[in-house]
Amino acid sequence: MLKLTAKVGGLVAILLAAQSGAAQAALGPDAAACRSGSGPAILVNVNGFKARSGNIRVNVYGGDPAKFLERGQYVRQVNLPVTRGGVMPICVSVPRAGRYAVAVRHDVTGNGRDWGDGGGFSRNPHLSLTNLRPRYETVAFNVGEGVQGVNVVLNYRFGLSIRPVTS
Repeated sequence: MLKLTAKVGGLVAILLAAQSGAAQAALGPDAAACRSGSGPAILVNVNGFKARSGNIRVNVYGGDPAKFLERGQYVRQVNLPVTRGGVMPICVSVPRAGRYAVAVRHDVTGNGRDWGDGGGFSRNPHLSLTNLRPRYETVAFNVGEGVQGVNVVLNYRFGLSIRPVTS
């Protein structure tokens, strides 16, 4: 059994307990940073998939809030194929402890970009067709020297609304 821990407010919390090789593989190329618990790293737990197809892209932004969501201005990017089921854990190492924000994009068909794709952000802000880009301050969180867990619920377009699949 794989166990990862993180220091959250001085307490040690179990972030992930996965038994299958598939779940371990979903951690991505930075998995060692989360498995060792040494970090600094972010364990992004992606949930709420509309379809179990395509690819997931996780971008981590930090430092300058003015560069949040600007093309190519992320600190780290991880791309992975979507796993077959459950919450998809993705480990992303960061260069140092600090304040970061996570943006996740689900390319449902794997073709790049279309209206059926989904996305989400750390701290799960409310999104709408007129507010697809939350402010950095709304989604940013602190990462210490260990592994910081963050949950991201994906949102998709349904008619004129943007919402999670389960809403």
